[in-house]
Amino acid sequence: MTPRRLLLAGALGVAALLFVGLAFVPLMFGAGQFLFSGGVGGNCVNVSEAGAQPAAANDAKAVPVTYLALYQAAGKKYGIPWNVLAGIGKVETDHGRSTQPGVSSGENYAGAGGPMQFLAATFKAFAVDGNKDGKKDRYDPADAIPSAAAYLKHNGAPSRMKTAIFQYNHSWDYVDLVLDWAKRYVGGDFKIVQANGIDCADNELPANVGELVKKMIAFALAQRGKPYVFGANGPDAWDCSSLVQAAYRQVGLNIPRTTFEQWPFGVKVGKGKEQPGDLVFFNSGPGTGADNPGHVGMVIGKGKMIVASCSSCVPAIGVKSYKRSDWVGVTRPLARPDFKKKVSDLAVQQPAD
Repeated sequence: MTPRRLLLAGALGVAALLFVGLAFVPLMFGAGQFLFSGGVGGNCVNVSEAGAQPAAANDAKAVPVTYLALYQAAGKKYGIPWNVLAGIGKVETDHGRSTQPGVSSGENYAGAGGPMQFLAATFKAFAVDGNKDGKKDRYDPADAIPSAAAYLKHNGAPSRMKTAIFQYNHSWDYVDLVLDWAKRYVGGDFKIVQANGIDCADNELPANVGELVKKMIAFALAQRGKPYVFGANGPDAWDCSSLVQAAYRQVGLNIPRTTFEQWPFGVKVGKGKEQPGDLVFFNSGPGTGADNPGHVGMVIGKGKMIVASCSSCVPAIGVKSYKRSDWVGVTRPLARPDFKKKVSDLAVQQPAD
């Protein structure tokens, strides 16, 4: 197969309408119901077993022993079913046994090389020193196989496995062939996860989150499935800063529109002390820096944020980890004195039970 990889690679609009005017609704309105029954989580996909490692079947005996061990080790480390890695290795080079150009040395006509058929630039971006020998060699299966696992992970595996395999080689016939081999290696009883919607675990909030923060997060979660458009202000599309601005606006709190304005607006919080509803900032995008971050998301908890990432990201708006290398810092708008007073005033407006 000829790899054609890139280097780096249903809408819930009605839910947004449910939250219009929440600034004027008593704060104890049942946001928890929206989060934990129906609503956002109604069509979620359980991906908890997406990275499970199935047992090898008889057909796996045809895989060279050294390659089988490498597939299984990389699968376990990166949470990718090992048999999918084996399927890719089989389709690409018959587990390194192909005599075609670009397998043991050199490149094929598309510029791919090694047992997992990496383009040089792609391998450079995702290379893993699997055998800890101080080198990253795309012709060495000990490096190439875990690098393939890392690349699949980057592209959405294991929760969006078909998407990740398609990114490996832009052909749906290729995807089907890889998965056919993956099934054979484990005796046929194997189903991958292709979660194009919402991960059920992403709807969970830590205990003791206040109703006001629940409402903000619930609004932001309800925007999943909508596109990222730079400069958009909703309700059909958002960018990173307009999404968090709108989430705060739902509870009657106004924060600035752009990331550059939002960064100095909230009270700075040390990393590791962030709470749900806090804003997390990143040194990402043109004109940004460690003291001038250009990307923002909102903390949900457990190391995750709800964020409008980019137009080509999958998902464009979704729940992702904020513990990244470009993470600059955290702010807490709710700790501002004027916001504290506003929250108190809103709480007073609540009718007695």
